[in-house]
Amino acid sequence: MTEPPNISGTLQRNSSPSAAAGSGSPVVADATATSSPASGPANFSRIRKVILPAWLVIGDTVMAFAALALAYWLRYESPLRQLALIDVPDAHFLAYIPLLSLGVAFLIAGFAQLNLYEERLLLRKYQSFALIIKGTTIWLAAYLALALVIKFDPPISRLFVPMGYVSVLLVMFAWRSGFYALLVRPAWRERLRQRVAVLGWNEEAQSLVAELRAQPAHPYSFCGAITLPGDSLPPEAIGTLDTLADTLARHQIDVLIAARTDLSRDQLLRVVQVCERTYVEWKVIPNSFQILLSGLRLQTIGRLPVLGIEDLAINQLFNRVLKRLVDIVGSLIGLVLALPAMALLALLIKRESPTGPVFFGQRRIGASHRPFTLWKLRSMVPDAAAQDAQRQSTERQDKRLLRIGAFMRRWNLDELPQFWNVLCGAMSLVGPRPERPFHVDRLADEIPHYIPRHLAKPGMSGWAQVNGLRGDTSIAQRIQHDIYYIENWSLWLDVQILLLTFVRWKNAY
Repeated sequence: MTEPPNISGTLQRNSSPSAAAGSGSPVVADATATSSPASGPANFSRIRKVILPAWLVIGDTVMAFAALALAYWLRYESPLRQLALIDVPDAHFLAYIPLLSLGVAFLIAGFAQLNLYEERLLLRKYQSFALIIKGTTIWLAAYLALALVIKFDPPISRLFVPMGYVSVLLVMFAWRSGFYALLVRPAWRERLRQRVAVLGWNEEAQSLVAELRAQPAHPYSFCGAITLPGDSLPPEAIGTLDTLADTLARHQIDVLIAARTDLSRDQLLRVVQVCERTYVEWKVIPNSFQILLSGLRLQTIGRLPVLGIEDLAINQLFNRVLKRLVDIVGSLIGLVLALPAMALLALLIKRESPTGPVFFGQRRIGASHRPFTLWKLRSMVPDAAAQDAQRQSTERQDKRLLRIGAFMRRWNLDELPQFWNVLCGAMSLVGPRPERPFHVDRLADEIPHYIPRHLAKPGMSGWAQVNGLRGDTSIAQRIQHDIYYIENWSLWLDVQILLLTFVRWKNAY
């Protein structure tokens, strides 16, 4: 799992400089003064964009065929063939080759559809592995469905398909791990990373540079800042706006990212012209938008381009219905499985603290700022709520905790009644954790972009929680993770978070 990017430093390509305003900066150096980019960077660009992705496609194709051939051997030649209840006649290997080839074609097409072969993923091992798991899972369902709809000769064995799924994952992981081991060597890694310069120096530029340097496998390498009038002198200034063309050529820059856009229209157009002449990609940090940047889309109103936020995936009707169906099924299963554990825990709570209730209800703020009652198994002494009005979260080794309460919190067992909240629709299995009204009002004033976390239903577990941001940890970081989840929601992300909930317990108390 990858950590969420710095929210204010997310990059978007700028297709129209006409949105900028302001003036007063010096004129950009004439673009005709630039020279053509050196052959070395051009060659590296071809390696990044064409040669290595092509090798990956070829390697994945060969390895996928080998994996399905292994699955064939397991199904028909190995001792595991005895597991099959029905044998497939005429299932010799030569007859199965067309079926294996069809499976490989589906698999590679699925990987390509998921953008597995983009150059930005060349150094991103774990992101690539996540896409391989996702693509292979989709392939499993599609291949089984195809086998049911179309009558192949010989027929596709139902046991062969899951064996192929496991074989593909194992073989692909082994081959890709070896491939990445070669690419991350310092000599190769530096050639594959695009050289980045920042235009202007401000908080967004500093956040971007910190993000690039925090991840060695990032596809970008920071080379320096090109200063604008009014900038504080950055530690790695490599040029000014007056010498833009020469600076880009001299430092062999691949990408120029504008952290400031307070230039006049004419000046921005001339910057774009310099980038075009030197084959430098032009991007801009949209500092007018501080959150929900994955929802930014370039639209047209008549003939005019407009950059704005569209509907997020988590709020689209089909996705909302899908997420709700998963919540209903998951909460019903969770309640059935949790009932025996809750009954036993209720007895232990009553034994240790006879005077208080078993369940503890507390007012929380949900989606669209609607209040609801969140239910938990009581883990503290009966009068703990009266002492808790000003606390953001329970302190480590809180003296108000019951002995059984400390155990329940350590393993999140006090949260089991929230399956009922999910079933009733006030919560989801996955989402930002809900806060009390007092804290919502206070944090809305103290933490930037706090309120948009209420665009989604609160969850029993969340991206912040599986990354250890619970209890007495940074609220600002927690909010960043919540916003990242809302921006990047997918059913696959929900599945990952649910699985990680069972293995990540950091700061649970």
